[in-house]
Amino acid sequence: QVQLVESGGGLVQAGGSLRLSCAASGRTFSSYAMGWFRQAPGKEREFVAGIIRSGGSTNYADSVKGRFTISRDNAKNTVYLQMNSLKPEDTAVYYCAATRYSYPGSSPGKYDYWGQGTQVTVSS
Repeated sequence: QVQLVESGGGLVQAGGSLRLSCAASGRTFSSYAMGWFRQAPGKEREFVAGIIRSGGSTNYADSVKGRFTISRDNAKNTVYLQMNSLKPEDTAVYYCAATRYSYPGSSPGKYDYWGQGTQVTVSS
């Protein structure tokens, strides 16, 4: 079992940056592909970014391409989401998730473990 704890959320002005972190428990972190999702009030949870087990390949939602970067440090059991050029529409609770699948797809149902989420608020 994997426990995930997100941190790094907060309030930022439009155009600003934040870096989210997700720390994983256990010694099998490198066995999981990882994803970041977000959920705004009244909306469904949506995929933001994913990274394979080795960190050698990533994928992004079109809405964040060129602005967000996902990375991981398997030695530290941590996955990151660097968010630049933030927009008010990026406001949401951000979740990290782990999947046994080798490819970090965009469907929440493919993920086995979830963190509790961290709030990101972007003011205009």
